[in-house]
This record gives sequence, structure tokens and C-alpha cells, in this order.
Amino acid sequence: MVSKIKVLSADEIRRSLMRMAHEIVEKNCGVGGIAFVGIITRGVFLAKRLADFVGLIEGKQPPVGELDVGPYRDDERRTNEDRTKIDFSIDDKTIVLVDDVLFTGRTVRAALDAISDRGRPRCVQLAVLVDRGHRELPIRPDFVGKNLPTSKNRERINVALKEVDGEDAVYIVHLEE
Repeated sequence: MVSKIKVLSADEIRRSLMRMAHEIVEKNCGVGGIAFVGIITRGVFLAKRLADFVGLIEGKQPPVGELDVGPYRDDERRTNEDRTKIDFSIDDKTIVLVDDVLFTGRTVRAALDAISDRGRPRCVQLAVLVDRGHRELPIRPDFVGKNLPTSKNRERINVALKEVDGEDAVYIVHLEE
């Protein structure tokens, strides 16, 4: 048996992303030299939303790219096909790397490897909608929508986005043993 509890509604996700956009602008003193790179799949849509909010705040839309970490994974999900779409130079830019959930840090490690293969950014900042803890690597997000501490093995976070799932919501899924 599995139980599912909604912990963020569509409005709460929107407000979290707007707050994160303000924090990104404030930390970087504007948007000059900033680019967003979303980790495929949900990170891409969150990166686009963040860039839209930053555009509303600053009047200038930063570029958004899509990063496929599959070829850089160190686990069984490793793939050879690379679906990355970054049509701008990342050299000397502040890259805001965006993902939906931060858990062990392994996806972010793979993303950093993928970014370093494509150029040399000035710096990389990490933005995640949900940080659930349980890091296995020394990785810390710069911008967080919501901290949701979870049980490592008996809970999971599901992020639903309207672009993929037809709704915006974040759920904690309790797995029965």
C-alpha cells in the first residue's frame, strides 16, 4: 500500500519560484551574465519558469538551456544518447543549474561534469524546488523552494508539473514495506 500527501499546491509552487527568482536577482546583483540550465526533464520546465520570473523582475530574459545528465551518471541509469540543448556559450557566465528535487547529490555531480565538458562558467549556482536531505556528496543548494526532510527508504518526493503531468503539485509518497 502506498499513501500520497500533497505538500505543495500550484500556488505554493508559483510563490516559491517567484521568491527564488528574487533571491537569484539579489544574489547576482541583476541578471547580467546569468543563464539558466535545467536538468532534463522537470528541471528544464522549472528553469524556464524561473527565467520568466526573472524577466518580469528585471525586464530582461536570461537564456535557458537543457542538460541531459544521462551520459554522466555513475549508476545503472547511464545512457549514451545526449539530449542536451544549450545554444549559448557558458564560458564566464553564472550558470543557475535547476532541478526539481535534491536528494543524494549524484544527479548534480553528473550535471557539473556535463557542464564542465561544455565550457568554463564563472560559477555554478544550484536552484532546486525541493531539498529532501540525505546527501551522499558535499553538495548544497543556493536556492531552495521548500525543505522537506524525508525518510531515506520509506518516502519519496513526486513533483508534478503541468507541462509533463497536467498539474502542478508536490507530493510525499509513503512507501509501505
